[in-house]
Formats: sequence, C-alpha cells, structure tokens
Amino acid sequence: MSASPQTSAVSSTYIAIDQASAALYTPEQVYALDQAAIDSGIPSIQLMKRAGRAAFELLVDSFPQVEQVTVYCGGGKNAGDGYVLAALAAQRVIPVKVIALVAAEQLQGDAKLAYDYAVQEGVTIESTLPASAPISGVIIDALLGIGFKSTDVNGKDINGGLRENFAAAVAQINAAKLPVIAIDIPTGLDANTGAAGAVVHATKTITYIAPKRGLFTGRGPAVTGDIYLASLDVPAEIYSQQSSSAARLNVNELISTLPARQADAHKGSFGHVLIIGGDHGMGGAVIMAAEAAARAGAGLVTVATRPEHVVPLLVRRPEVMTKGVNSGLELEPLLARASVLVLGLGLGRSAWSEQMLQVAVKSGLPMVVDADGLNLIAEAKVVQKNELPAQLLITPHPAEAARLLASETQAVNQNRFAAVTQLAADYSCVCILKGAGSLVAGAEGQVGVVAHGNPGMATGGMGDVLSGICGALIAQGLTLETTAQLAACVHAKAGDMAAEKIGQRGLLATDIIPFVSELLA
Repeated sequence: MSASPQTSAVSSTYIAIDQASAALYTPEQVYALDQAAIDSGIPSIQLMKRAGRAAFELLVDSFPQVEQVTVYCGGGKNAGDGYVLAALAAQRVIPVKVIALVAAEQLQGDAKLAYDYAVQEGVTIESTLPASAPISGVIIDALLGIGFKSTDVNGKDINGGLRENFAAAVAQINAAKLPVIAIDIPTGLDANTGAAGAVVHATKTITYIAPKRGLFTGRGPAVTGDIYLASLDVPAEIYSQQSSSAARLNVNELISTLPARQADAHKGSFGHVLIIGGDHGMGGAVIMAAEAAARAGAGLVTVATRPEHVVPLLVRRPEVMTKGVNSGLELEPLLARASVLVLGLGLGRSAWSEQMLQVAVKSGLPMVVDADGLNLIAEAKVVQKNELPAQLLITPHPAEAARLLASETQAVNQNRFAAVTQLAADYSCVCILKGAGSLVAGAEGQVGVVAHGNPGMATGGMGDVLSGICGALIAQGLTLETTAQLAACVHAKAGDMAAEKIGQRGLLATDIIPFVSELLA
C-alpha cells in the first residue's frame, strides 16, 4: 500500500492517527521518505523545525496552562526536534528547561543548529541528570528516535540495550508520573518491531512523516498513549516511492465485506460450522466457541466433544447441535455435513485428541486451528505440515507461535512481524498472531494490524470466542484472509465495547459475544 499519511488537508501541523491513512512503515522506509523529501528541495533543517513546531503545538493544545516544560534531549535528530520545541516554548515565555544527555560539542549538523537556536532563545540547558525527577509540568521525551533497535535483524536481543545514562533518564521520566509527550517514538521502543526493555511511558506520542509499525503492536500500545501524526508537509507524491509493509485494519471497512442476506435465505445459506474439541474437563472452550459462531452468523453449528459435555452445552445454548464422540470413527459422519472445521479448543493432548486431529485433517475441509490443535501440529507426531488442509487459518498466541516455529516465546515477542510472516509462509496458511496489536498475515505479504483491544481481554476463553467467529465468517463465504482480518477486528472492538460497559477488570470472554452480534448485525 502506498499513500500519503493524510487523508485530507488539515489546518493543524498534526492530526490524530485515526485521521491518517492506514499504511505503516519500517524505520528504513521512513528514512527513505525523509531523504526523498530532502532531495525534492526541502532543507533538512526545515523538516526539523516543522517537527519541533508540531510537537510544540501538540503541547500547548493539550496543556494550555502548562507551568513548566522539561525536555530530555539525546544527541541526534530526535534531540534537535526537542531543542526546537524548547526554543519555541521560551519564545512564548513558557518556563522550559533542557536536560541534555549529550554535550553540545558532540552534536552535529541540524541537531547542533537546533541547540544553538535554543541557546539563542535563552533556554536553560543542564548537561547532567538532575538529582530528582521533575515535580510539575510536562515532560518532553526527545532522547532517542526510530534509530534505536532493541533487536537485531533476526529478532534477537541486542546486548546492552539503552546506555546507562539513557536508561537512568528513562527511569527518571517514568518516576515523575507527569504527562509525557514522546517525540516520534517513546525512547526504548523499537519502531520496527514494537519490542522494548526499559522504555518511556508516554501520555502522547507525535510521530513524523509516516506512522511506524512498532507503535501499534507488542509493547507499543502500552507505552505510546494517544498517537498523532505530523507529515511535515512532505509532498504526497513522495509516498508513492515506498510500499508500506503493514497497515492498520479498519473494522468498519471490513464489516462492509460481509455479503447482504437475501430475503429468501435459509439456514443452509450461511454454512455449517463443526467445532471439535473439549477433552475431559475442558468443555467450556467448545461451548464458548459454539455460541460465538452462532452469534457471528453461522447458519448451523455442531459441536463434537466428549459425551460428558453434551448436556451442559445444550443447557447453555440449545440452538447448537452437539454429539458426544469417543473416537475418530465416530467423528467421521459429522464431517460430511460441515462447511468448515474449528479444532483445538480444549482438545487436550491425549490419544483421543490425536484421533480428532487426524480424522479432521483427512477431510480436507477449511479449518481454523487454535490451542492444543496447534500444539499437536507443532509436535508433528500425528500430522505433518504437508498434510494440513489447503485452507488453513491458525490463531496462535506467542507461546503457541514459538512452538510452531521451534523457537522461544521471547523471540516471537521481540519481532512479532517476522514471526507472523514466517508462520504464514511455513504453514501455507493465514495466521492471526494474538496479543496487544494482533497481527494478521497471509499470502498477500502485507501484515494487517488490529487497532482495537484492551487488557481486560487477557483472560481465559477469549481465544475460543475468536475461533468461533472465524469459523462463522468462513462458513458465510469470506476468504480466509478477509475472515482473519474481520474476525480479529470485530473480536477486539467487541472487547472494547464490553469493557466500556462492564469495565476491564473482571471482563469475561462471554461478555463480548453480544457485542460481536451488534457489530455484525
């Protein structure tokens, strides 16, 4: 996807991120856009002044009565933006102080010019960290920008992380418990992957030229606060030179892909979802998935589970058909009537579980796989990769993703974009990598990023509900990739709607199901 980051002309120097185009970029792509803008005739110092002014306008718009501004500056372009902001604050007679972690004689190019500008305007600059954190006002984080990397090209930790004085500054900023505006990206957050160790927790982040993909997944959603974009008036044609590697998914646009229901439709028009799972003591997973599938619009829903779970399921949701199965042989007749399979929820890892997986895979039906279904696939004892169905959608959390990749959970979390892309390629499937800023990857190559969701959804059963939604959308005729994108977005948005009404603490997976129906109505 190539696009200008602004959807329409605005009078402000910045816009809220939801007003920007969906395209997301790597740091390398943003560097290329920045250089292309300079090559087009915009002096680099002019871009820096625009960046500093945009951050300053966000500051005064957000905190019009600010009594003190403390700017933490490093040594690169990010610091230059901070020095420009400090100079503008001084011009407006707003009390401002810079805490400089890099000495003036070490600054180069535009950063040194910006420093000189701040000195000219009478800004107080301290060359060492103060003994204690600021006690009032607003903090500006201009320490490190998108050049900081927490991982190498393979997604492995880079030894050392933040330098000692920068780590101390980050700790001091967070300890102050004051509003923080991060310039371009919170210090310590990897703009490429969203990974972070020690990191500034910002109240607001103003990012420049184009949105960076690391802002929206991994640690990004927890530390960026509200995000704003300042294009710095980079010409729209510049953006055609870079194809974005990812894009924020738009739930309303995706909902519009659902086909309208014809007046003469019947239950067979909307597919038949067969949910397979629920070993001894784990029947709740398939019950939740079944209810979610029914509420998401599947015409028929059947559950194949251990016999002990049949009565509880019928009591909870009599609209769902259910069959107790003790072997793969008993499962086979149910497969003949199904449009799509949802497998793995509460499946366990017993001989019974292995039979369910083996028989289901042999059917060749489109399949959504989660939980222990993924763990059994990762073990590769009963089913090999080349035996999996051609239409496969997997929904791992990071630990399950790590098992599928023969890797470690930490490695997945250090580079979620790389992990989801590799899973889609290795298993010839569409993949939803769950977590903050869930990612969706398929054959198209571009990764979709879910813009909704909240910490209240970190509770048992949420993945079961998501799998049920996926099965229902496939049954209604959507492609696997559109299904994954829509299901992940609707699931997350429903979670936000439920949290708004109920609260995050104590939110249950079943609480979000009515909101799924509301969104897909």
